[in-house]
Amino acid sequence: MVSELINANPIVYEKKERQARIAPRTIYEAKTHPLQNLILLNLFLPVWVIIVSFRRELSKDIKDPEHPYSLEELKVITEDAIEVDDKRSHVRVTFTPTVEHCSMATVIGLCLRVKLMRCLPSRYKVDIRVAPGTHATEAAVNKQLNDKERVAAALENPNLVDMVDECLAPSLE
Repeated sequence: MVSELINANPIVYEKKERQARIAPRTIYEAKTHPLQNLILLNLFLPVWVIIVSFRRELSKDIKDPEHPYSLEELKVITEDAIEVDDKRSHVRVTFTPTVEHCSMATVIGLCLRVKLMRCLPSRYKVDIRVAPGTHATEAAVNKQLNDKERVAAALENPNLVDMVDECLAPSLE
């Protein structure tokens, strides 16, 4: 967590009701399994089941770098903000920072990108975007989040990688 809070009093929303995570015993149970098994699901399930599971899993369990809440609880990311085009192998995620001058926007975007990199087959092109009009430096943040060289450089920084890993660590709830 960061010592100086940019948004000291964020609005916290309720989490959606979710099923408990358990390992699937059959391929039919796999459709409700976490995003980490997306590649396995891709082999056996129809595309629409994968997309629904993907959207559900990505929109939860990523913690905010500043607060002890998930991005879902802060409404930074919602299921509706995740677009998946399987035919074109394209994923677009649009997120909304809690304040327009949020200095953590690039870290949040990097967390989303890393989670997608770890979970999606490599054939997918990923676009991470700040929702239009929600950040003071929207164009600069979008450019940084979608530039391969800048992302690679960020992931060479051990402090930044630790922060991303902390945000992506599974919660005990």
